[in-house]
Amino acid sequence: MGRLRDVAVLGAGVAGSSVAKALADKGWETVLIDRQTFPRHKVCGEFLSPESQRMLHALGLQETVASLQPSLIERARLFFGQERPLEIPLPGIALGVSRYALDLALHRAAQKSGVHVQTAATATSVYPDGEGYVIETRQGKESQIYHARAVIAAWGANRRSGLPGHRRKGAARNRYVGVKSHFAGVAPEPVVELYFFPGGYLGVSPIEGGLVNVAALLARNAFSHAEKTILGMIEAAVRRNPKLGQKLAFAVPVPGTQAAVAPIDFHRKPVVWDSLPHAGDAALLIPPLCGDGMSMALRSAQLCGSLADSYLRGEISLSRWEHEYARSIRREFKGPLRWGRFLQWLVGVPVMPRLLPAIGRLAPEWAFRLVQATRLKESDL
Repeated sequence: MGRLRDVAVLGAGVAGSSVAKALADKGWETVLIDRQTFPRHKVCGEFLSPESQRMLHALGLQETVASLQPSLIERARLFFGQERPLEIPLPGIALGVSRYALDLALHRAAQKSGVHVQTAATATSVYPDGEGYVIETRQGKESQIYHARAVIAAWGANRRSGLPGHRRKGAARNRYVGVKSHFAGVAPEPVVELYFFPGGYLGVSPIEGGLVNVAALLARNAFSHAEKTILGMIEAAVRRNPKLGQKLAFAVPVPGTQAAVAPIDFHRKPVVWDSLPHAGDAALLIPPLCGDGMSMALRSAQLCGSLADSYLRGEISLSRWEHEYARSIRREFKGPLRWGRFLQWLVGVPVMPRLLPAIGRLAPEWAFRLVQATRLKESDL
């Protein structure tokens, strides 16, 4: 039997890297495994909401993120067709930073804390054995086996065959595709903008280096005739909103920054625990228009890491970890998830693009409260 580590974290995104670092900081021997190579571009709004700042501080990551020189974002601007945009102040300063830079910085911070980071290695199976679990990985033609007392699944929304939590996919409703690209040539503002149009929406957010991140969520059936390239789909979306066309009139795509992901299914139920504890998108997926995805990934890492620490210390049983973690996730995420899905549905109702801007201007407090309902609350942090 190989060396028994304390924790193996499968998936090295925001949630996985953060929980691995948090556990290493507490003295636990931790390995972080991901099938991807890094740095890499990923479909993401690349927006760290104001709610994430306290979590970054608690996880010891505030200086790491600040070193990337992120853009500072003060408000949101929503465009519905030709209507005058609806402006909503943010409850604090948000940060715009690319996942290309952020993920690599989180890995380095985890390594500095003592985490063994193994990327480009696919976990092919996980099963209980004796004192803990066996994790089998493959890297090219090489195989490796890890033994760990605890395993945390942070492998994203799309579970893979052979691993706990995998479900055979059926015909889901309203499947979406996500696309993104960085652009130069767009005047930076301390604003995240959302443009709505038939079949989806697109966000424009400033990131580091004077660039903007353009990320869109598109209904597959509404863009079936668009050019089947990432930039082709973004161009098709731009044509559906004149204001967006004006915004990106002189934008130049940055080569190599394009990424896509499909399918995206917002109707799947949260999976907080399925043989293993789940964190980040593996646990639950909030619609990206809420702009709080990375904040929720950080929060789930906090919650899971704290209970994992108690389990490894022998203070709680595995079943108690499962019970407390599921209870915490339900308590803190149930409201934001419900309101986020409601907002996602609301903007898809045909009459709403004409009504929402007028309602928002007549009752700005209502618009602000609706957005806040999709966020983690300060009392929860």
